Amino acid sequence: MSNKEPVRRRRRADADRSRTAILTAAITLLDERPDAGMEAVASAAGVTRQTVYAHFASRDVLLDAVVDELTRETMAAIDALDLDHGPALDTLLDLIDLGWRSFEKHPLLLHLPQAAGQDERHDPVVERLERLIRRGQRGGEITRDLAVSWLVAAVIALGHTAGEAVAANRMPARKATTALRASVVRLLQPG
Repeated sequence: MSNKEPVRRRRRADADRSRTAILTAAITLLDERPDAGMEAVASAAGVTRQTVYAHFASRDVLLDAVVDELTRETMAAIDALDLDHGPALDTLLDLIDLGWRSFEKHPLLLHLPQAAGQDERHDPVVERLERLIRRGQRGGEITRDLAVSWLVAAVIALGHTAGEAVAANRMPARKATTALRASVVRLLQPG
């Protein structure tokens, strides 16, 4: 091992700490002020603006990294649910509640621009919804009259509609959650 190796490892560790501090500060700050700029993020992270730009070339790149981090956090919570046991519809409602808790914890998520087309960050959620709905259809708790893909798309669209209503201050979060749950139940219940 060369003498340069410990220096490289220390620099890498410092860079990793800086990146983590920037992401943590960005999440906290953007939850409070979705329009906060890179200078404010740098200040909140205790680093220079140059350090922020060294890790994230633009605000959009930083925002993508923040959303990726929040997606990982939410997926870990979803994976902690037991999606394979118990009433499928109840479990699906638990999954929806978990999503709303994420929005309450991270209001930034309600203020993100809608991605054109399918955002690949939805793919793991889509897979879990498909699994739950198929299980519910096999057990007779969820309608078999509509295709799984349609039901998943409709549940996601209802969730987006509820989020948009809250973000636009047309509906308080509690009412949006209640409306979303009722709509999903009506959509999925047989007959």
